[in-house]
Amino acid sequence: MAVAVKICGLSTRESVEVAVQGGAQFVGFVFFPPSPRAIQPNTAQDLAKQVPASVRKVAVVVDPTDDSLEAIVDALEADMVQLHGEETPARVAEIRDRSGCQVIKAIAVADARDVANARQYDEVADMLLFDAKTKPEDVVPGGNARAFDWSLLSDVSSKRPWFLSGGLNAESLSEAIAVSGAQFVDVSSGVESARGVKDHEKIQTFLATAAGLN
Repeated sequence: MAVAVKICGLSTRESVEVAVQGGAQFVGFVFFPPSPRAIQPNTAQDLAKQVPASVRKVAVVVDPTDDSLEAIVDALEADMVQLHGEETPARVAEIRDRSGCQVIKAIAVADARDVANARQYDEVADMLLFDAKTKPEDVVPGGNARAFDWSLLSDVSSKRPWFLSGGLNAESLSEAIAVSGAQFVDVSSGVESARGVKDHEKIQTFLATAAGLN
């Protein structure tokens, strides 16, 4: 199966265009103010116009309130909501019902127990996303350019399809796929020239590398 890519943390029309033209199957937009990649709903509304129907728009949120989620989903016309906080299975199910969107639940991974615990979301999330567990100095729950032991995912027992995320770049992608068996990958910091600043050449190279693995 082909490796599908989500380019996450997009914030300009130019970077969205590069991601879409390069073959990204998913584009992610961050709505979490502490993040250097965060955008406002009015910006999302403008960026969404750059995204064809064939590419899935993902709203990335952290423990959202119902009101904020509604505003974000409406502005972006989101296809999916990515939950990167402490959302319980019950809250994930509620968000899925209220938003009318498919849901990706991010799972913070440090060891095999974290991967096993992801099973609790099997009945309420449409997809999972495995990312490195944060450290005390991190101010955001993702996009910290930190990888984890990819071999922990080599025998994922979840019923749901899943993304590999955390510290990926064009140079590490082939090994990451070989070790983890991932069919979906998510990249943010690995295609940046500075924190929160997308590098168009790196986006193109990452997407070309992923296409070359198919």
